Amino acid sequence: MPSDETPAPQAMELLRRVPYGRLATSMRALPFLAVARHVVSDGRILLRMHSGFGYHEACDGSVVTYGADNYNAVSADEGDSLWSVQFTGPAEIVHPCPEQEELFGAAPVRANGEPFAPAYLRVDPHFVTEHTLGFGASQLVRHAG
Repeated sequence: MPSDETPAPQAMELLRRVPYGRLATSMRALPFLAVARHVVSDGRILLRMHSGFGYHEACDGSVVTYGADNYNAVSADEGDSLWSVQFTGPAEIVHPCPEQEELFGAAPVRANGEPFAPAYLRVDPHFVTEHTLGFGASQLVRHAG
């Protein structure tokens, strides 16, 4: 989808239902996934991640993919559907305004044993993929143990 269009409203609404997802890109020619906190603001995805890993710098100016899902949050009692959304587009380092920072809520205290230092990226989604799997409550499989 061209960047001057708004991403699929349903996909953005699903993204708002979970606080974290995974950022995918490459660093020194190798693929990597990184966990990030996200918020939706003005049709764009804002990400907060730990700056100590340097992932935000690898993403700045590059095309990335950000995805989230509800795979661990489905309630068998309610018969919820499983869903995943994926947004692909250019990312850039940003400095959110105080109102946007507030949307993220409290930051982690530590990341891999060191103090958490936030870095922020904005992803401008050009392509959106959404997948759903509908199950009745009796169909969901729960692992014992």
